[in-house]
Amino acid sequence: MPTAHVLPQDLEAFCHQAMLRLGVQEDDARLGAQILTMTDTWGVHTHGTRQLRNLLKNFKVNRLDPNERAQIVREGPAWALVDGRNAMPLGTAYRAMELAISKAKANGIGYVGVYNTSHFGAAGYYTNMAAQQQMIGIAMCNTDPQMTAPGGRGKVLGTNPLSYAAPGGDHPAVFLDIATSAAAANKVIRARALGEPIPEGWLVDADGIPTTDPGGFPEAGALMPMAGHKGYGFAVLVEVLCGVLTGASIGKEQASWIPYDDSSVPVNQGQTFIVIDAGAMMPADTFKERMNALIDYIHGSPRARGIDQIYLPGEIEWKKRAAVLERGMTLPSDVVESLRGLAADAGLEFPFALID
Repeated sequence: MPTAHVLPQDLEAFCHQAMLRLGVQEDDARLGAQILTMTDTWGVHTHGTRQLRNLLKNFKVNRLDPNERAQIVREGPAWALVDGRNAMPLGTAYRAMELAISKAKANGIGYVGVYNTSHFGAAGYYTNMAAQQQMIGIAMCNTDPQMTAPGGRGKVLGTNPLSYAAPGGDHPAVFLDIATSAAAANKVIRARALGEPIPEGWLVDADGIPTTDPGGFPEAGALMPMAGHKGYGFAVLVEVLCGVLTGASIGKEQASWIPYDDSSVPVNQGQTFIVIDAGAMMPADTFKERMNALIDYIHGSPRARGIDQIYLPGEIEWKKRAAVLERGMTLPSDVVESLRGLAADAGLEFPFALID
């Protein structure tokens, strides 16, 4: 299957134009293209522009409404609850994190919970919004059940991703963006589409037996929690903060954001955005110095034989992005296939040269 070499600004412009053609409002189209393209520049192609075509299909079956806007329904000085009103979820998440940042600037900490929303891409984009403001960001969401519980053989909880980002002082922001499952569902689905096996420890089959064959997923089987009971415990935390606390759907009530059929029933994911202003607790320069000290300490710690560098969380992604901004990036074949379908949906020519 063909790949394509693209410049990030060209990819962002194409996605922006496709969304406008399909009825997305200008500001949401701009934000969506920016968020998904940046994710691709990190090398996280499972959660970048590959996701856009399926997300936009939700508008066609009226699960999402391009003319809606999320609304604050209750708030206090340091917190807010937002009804996403099934608006464009990428824009909703961006504005929710902006609100959490604003509340943290005023109060030292800010919490914003969102319900009646859908897939927001990579959580790490939003936590880095806080890091860019010299604050610590946390973001998470609950998703449709794809993961089993320890001792179980069916789907109980979603992959329930969790991210944090902290300003890195003189270094790039330190950030982590992970599913609480052993792997994100999209990685297993992508391996299935490519006809590739998956690593051990990612998946159990319909009988709860570990397997490296993704062929039956997602119709049968379930993802395994990362690190066993530890990942399972974090997934429950995400379900509490994003589902129970916000009023969003929980557990088996949560539907997949991918419109596998023509159902118009909204997804009602829950999302949580938390921001901590370190500068409210200590002088900003002191926090910067302490982050520099932590990063330098980890970089300078003893390395195993044959290892040239110890990386901080997110450091590899920033290196990939720097290279992409200089030389462009090669999109994997499954991303190209999805974008070619998006071009057809939007009545556009696919603008990138294919590489066989």
